[in-house]
Amino acid sequence: MSVPAADRGATTVAERAVRRIAERAATEALPPGEVLAARGAAAVRGRRARVSVAVTLPYPTVLDDAGERVRSHVADRTAGLTGLVVPSARVRVRALRVREPKQGAEAAAPVARAGRGRSGAGRPWSQRRVPAAVSAFGCAAVCGAFLYDVVRVHAVGRPPARWRARLMEWLVTHGPDSGVWPGLVSAGAVFLLGVWLLVLALTPGRRRLLPMAAPAEGVRAVLDRRAVSALLRDAVAEVPGITRVRVRVGRRGARVRARLGFGGLESARRAVTEACEEALGACGLARPSRLRARVRTDPLWRAPTPPGANTGSGPAGSPASPSPTPDATTATTATTATTATTATTQGSSRA
Repeated sequence: MSVPAADRGATTVAERAVRRIAERAATEALPPGEVLAARGAAAVRGRRARVSVAVTLPYPTVLDDAGERVRSHVADRTAGLTGLVVPSARVRVRALRVREPKQGAEAAAPVARAGRGRSGAGRPWSQRRVPAAVSAFGCAAVCGAFLYDVVRVHAVGRPPARWRARLMEWLVTHGPDSGVWPGLVSAGAVFLLGVWLLVLALTPGRRRLLPMAAPAEGVRAVLDRRAVSALLRDAVAEVPGITRVRVRVGRRGARVRARLGFGGLESARRAVTEACEEALGACGLARPSRLRARVRTDPLWRAPTPPGANTGSGPAGSPASPSPTPDATTATTATTATTATTATTQGSSRA
C-alpha cells in the first residue's frame, strides 16, 4: 500500500529564511532603491508566521500610503514564497531619506531657476500680530465706550456723559474746519496712522530675512541677515593679518570693514574680497548682494620690506655697515666723557 506524498514527511521553513524573505520583500514594495530594509524579525508557529521589519522610506512621501504598500507587499510576498499563512506584517518606519535628484533634473534645475528670476523668491508675509492686536483693541475700546453711552441715553433716558459732550464741543471749536492747530495736528496724526496701516497691509514685513534661491517648485527658504553677517565675519577673520572685522548686512548689500595688522595692503584687500564673495555665494541667496569691502591699516602697521632691499645708508652695491653693538656704544660714551673731564681739569690749572 503506497503512502500519499503529503503524509510522507513535513517541510519546515526556518525563521531565519522567513526573516530574509520579509526583508527582501520590503525593498520590492516601492520603486527600486527607495526603500531600505533594516534587520527584521520572524516567528513561525506551525503553519503560521508573524514578521516585522524596520524600513527607511524616501522623503517626501505620504507615510500612511507608503507604509500600507510595504506592509501588504511583505505579507503577500512572504506567504507566496514560504507557503505559510502570514496574517499581517508589522512595518516600522525608522527614518526618512531624501531622494537623490536625477541627473537630468539636476542639470535642468539651474535653468529653471534662472528662468523664474525674482518671481519665485520672496520673503514670507508677516502676520502682524502686534499692530493688528493694538488696532483692534483701540477701536473696540473707543466704539464700546460710545456704544455704551448711546445705549444708556436712548434706552434708559439718562443725559449723555460729560466726556462725550465735551468731546463734541471740542471738535466743533477745534475741528479741521476751524483752522486751529490742534485740529490740524489731530487730522494729520489720523492720516499718518492710516498710511502706516496701509503699508503694513501691503508689505510682507520680516525685513531681517533674506530670500534664498528655491531648490525646487513649491519650496521657499529664507536666511536671517544675522547669519549672513556671522558667515562673512568668520570668513574675513581667517584672512592672514586681519585683526578686527565689522560686518553690516542689509536687504540689498553687505558692507565689510576690516583692520590690517601686518602684511601687504593690496593682497589683503584682494583676499578679503574673495573671501566675502565666496561666503555670499555659499549662502545661496536669490538676489545677488552688493558687496562693499574696505580694509584699513592699524596705527602700528608698517609696510613689509621687500626681500633683498638694502637697509644701510651706504652707496648702492656696498655692504651696509654693521650697527654698533651696545658694548661699543658704551665704550665710546665713556671715552668722550673722560676726554671732556680732562679738558676741563687742564683749563682750571691754567687759570
